[in-house]
Amino acid sequence: MAPVSTRLSKQARREQLLDTALTIVRDQGADGLTLLTLAEAAGVSRPIVYDHFGTRPGLLLALYQRLDERHRTASEQALREAEPTLRETARVLSDAYFVCSTDMPEWNAVSAALRGNPRMEAVEREMFDSFTDLMASALLPYSGLTPEALRLRCVGALGAAEAIAAELNRGRTTVSDAVAALTDLIVGGIDTRTGRSATDGSSR
Repeated sequence: MAPVSTRLSKQARREQLLDTALTIVRDQGADGLTLLTLAEAAGVSRPIVYDHFGTRPGLLLALYQRLDERHRTASEQALREAEPTLRETARVLSDAYFVCSTDMPEWNAVSAALRGNPRMEAVEREMFDSFTDLMASALLPYSGLTPEALRLRCVGALGAAEAIAAELNRGRTTVSDAVAALTDLIVGGIDTRTGRSATDGSSR
């Protein structure tokens, strides 16, 4: 076992452990991730891992939240780089929603391992609310709706997105078609009767 570094702060050690946990899930699946396998792979003692996560479900939840943080950061970056139009903003948001199903297999593996965990529902609700807020904020410049009404429409669009994702997971559609469908739903849900164009956000 490698010697334990005393130079890492507790936060830095936690980040190292989560990075190592992600590698284990990527290479071996969620079944390969336990507190013991993490301690061995990270080269630390088991008490250190227990101190950070307590239990295997605690570790999995922390990893799930880490994946969500990375996903949100990537989504925010994509929105900053997107062409400032309603349709392109809607497309970026749609692509961000479905990327978890296609480009983040670790997300699905950890989610499946946490199925039935009583804390998972609360964590998923927090994530849903966070993405809803991100979506509403990004779409606000193109909408004549009040922020409250716009957020409610975003909730509806994400409900539709969940149904489309189910079709995607069953192999009944493709990622590109799923993104296109959700993009159209988002654009169609924005009120364009206040002088803003649905295609470019400019005045008519």
